[in-house]
Amino acid sequence: MTDSIESITILGGRSKSGSPEDVNLRLVPGDLVAVVGPTGSGKSRLLADIEYVAQRDTPSGRCILINDQPPAPELRFAWGRKLIAQLSQNMNFVMDATVAEFIAMHAECRDTHFEEAGLANLIDSVVAQANRLTGEPIHPDTPLTALSGGQSRALMIADTAILSDSPIVLIDEIENAGIDRRQALDILVQNQKIVLMATHDPILALLAHSRIVLKSGGISDVLRSDEGESELLEELQKADAAIMAVREKLRRGERLGSAAFKIS
Repeated sequence: MTDSIESITILGGRSKSGSPEDVNLRLVPGDLVAVVGPTGSGKSRLLADIEYVAQRDTPSGRCILINDQPPAPELRFAWGRKLIAQLSQNMNFVMDATVAEFIAMHAECRDTHFEEAGLANLIDSVVAQANRLTGEPIHPDTPLTALSGGQSRALMIADTAILSDSPIVLIDEIENAGIDRRQALDILVQNQKIVLMATHDPILALLAHSRIVLKSGGISDVLRSDEGESELLEELQKADAAIMAVREKLRRGERLGSAAFKIS
């Protein structure tokens, strides 16, 4: 069913005050969309509408189309539906299993059958992708309960990109994940996911192909980055790299001075 997802479309509803949203936004695999706005503006409501595949039956009155059509009931309500994967801010494991055992179990749940060598390659692939995102290496024999928050988030993003057949991924504030944010988004987009992320981070917002702006519970605008914003993104990324370099020096216990912060 999810192999045939070619697009989702967000049709506007209304704001908290009842003002109509003039929105008809069609997204296709590989699209990256930022959802921005102040706290309480309705970002979580929009993500919930997409997760629920709303049909004018939520407080916002929005409608979500799949392949330009209202979804079949089984796509919305069937147990174990695979349309949408959601990555929340807090993600920690309580399962008594290793990383390798978790990946193998997930592959089995997805009806993905491998010979022993193939499964080992799959595990190595997921772990390698996860390790692109975190400064704390993950090993296949690491217990899930021993993973930090950042490692857990990195593992779930890699798992979602490689193993999950959910074509739509919703992310809540990836900037708080303790991982390489850009690499995480690249992995998901390269695996042809439709990614929507609620964020307050200007770099992530400018990395997106478009951004949905929310105010007072309603979608007030849909913006696409222009040349000026692309230039600003370059400057912000340089500053971010300089901050990350200082952070690494701090972690290594080095002394810091003004010379430690250089934007090149």
